[in-house]
Amino acid sequence: MKIDTPSVDWLALSPELSLLAAAAVCLLAAVLLPGWARRGTAAFVALAGFVTAGIFAGVVYDRSASATLEVGSAIARDRLGAFGAIIICGSGILAVFTAYSHRMSRSYVAEYYALLATAGAGMCFFLQAHNLMTLFLGLEWFSIALYVLCAIDMELETSLESGLKYLIIGSFGSATLLFGSALVYGATGKLEFSAIAANADPHDALFVAGLAMMLVGFGYKASAAPFHQWTPDVYQGAPTPITAFMAVATKAAAFGVFLRLFFDALGSAQTNWAPALAVLATITIIIGNVGALAQRSMKRLLAWSSVGQAGYLLAGVVVGNELGLQATMFYLAVYGLMNIAAFSVVIARERVDERGDDIDALENLGRASPWLAWPMTIAMLSLAGFPATAGFIGKFYLIDATVQGDYAWLGVMIVVGSIISLGYYLRVIAVMWLGAVEIDLAGPMRRRVARVGGWSPEADAIRQPEVLFVAVVTAAATIFFGIFPNPLFDAAREVGSSLSHLF
Repeated sequence: MKIDTPSVDWLALSPELSLLAAAAVCLLAAVLLPGWARRGTAAFVALAGFVTAGIFAGVVYDRSASATLEVGSAIARDRLGAFGAIIICGSGILAVFTAYSHRMSRSYVAEYYALLATAGAGMCFFLQAHNLMTLFLGLEWFSIALYVLCAIDMELETSLESGLKYLIIGSFGSATLLFGSALVYGATGKLEFSAIAANADPHDALFVAGLAMMLVGFGYKASAAPFHQWTPDVYQGAPTPITAFMAVATKAAAFGVFLRLFFDALGSAQTNWAPALAVLATITIIIGNVGALAQRSMKRLLAWSSVGQAGYLLAGVVVGNELGLQATMFYLAVYGLMNIAAFSVVIARERVDERGDDIDALENLGRASPWLAWPMTIAMLSLAGFPATAGFIGKFYLIDATVQGDYAWLGVMIVVGSIISLGYYLRVIAVMWLGAVEIDLAGPMRRRVARVGGWSPEADAIRQPEVLFVAVVTAAATIFFGIFPNPLFDAAREVGSSLSHLF
């Protein structure tokens, strides 16, 4: 008996295959190479894997002006997935650079890069998911790799705790998403997104319950409040290069699929999920920005900041039209640049300063190491939404989308959140350029921070050229796209036009 098998578009899967090949070679290096050769070889192979995957993603983007379904309609080949894969591969390349000087034992350094490539492959696959089965498979694929990466640094006492917290809470989020998917399948009898849209009844209680649970599951992965509780602890405890990679790549994967699922499979129920998502975005913006105000740890500050930024991105999803999709994809790209610039400086300082990621480690950085102080300054200004930065253009784009989508009040909340954020972004800049500041926290959290004078010349960033390179390049790109945003505008419009059939 002849069995019909689906045709496979290998080009569509080429980014994932490139990264899986790199991961396999890294694992072979862990077994076959002597300890002294593992770090350089594994880093080079992982870098080559991300570069190759990024090139293939660019080719897929160029050849996917209209969306097509591949592998028996299990995955989608379109510019949404390709653009997200480019962001993921870019953040992976930068993560390889920032991780190279990280103190890691030879016994697991090759596995570290193998897991990094595996997580990237899973995210790229997740972005292409077009039915509920591949959606969950891709989610677990990259999540399991990240659980291990958070806990892999056995020389960092908080690493295991971080991995365990992420495993427990992430598993809960995955289970919620899976159960919600089961309810949606039960209500529609379909797994494929477009088939779900054709068979969904927005008034069916089973379907609405499944939709709500899927929204909660995505809320955990995207760090949306009130499902954000894991974010500050995990970001602070994980190795900082992994924190930087998670902050950017996980957001790109989560929101890329968020857009595909809610516009394609659940578009007919927009009147149900859009108001709830708007409230969720508002709560996320307020909680994220207010929570960052009291933080002294830069990793925790950036974690709370990422919660607030998730609220801005949710605003683009709420709009539910082509302009909202374009604004979200544009902001995802610039969000990656400004966050990696900030984390690169944190990585450079915590490696040479006993204060680690405390804000005091940045004291007088402008005088001692301006090549690090300027990238952090640009990143903070961009995250706050100052003019002439990519963050300003991105927020303006999102506000325009909310106003045109009849959610003007949500655009006002983006402005309010940006104003609140000045309280902690400008504090970081003040510490770098004006010296130490003392901050008194009320109640049981009260703590006086001692001033630390002087500066060790050995702490100069030139001793970490790869980290300095990442910080300068991403900060320069943040300014470039703030002044000349047209290349990213064009890419965002092309992503939207390739998916115009969804609207």
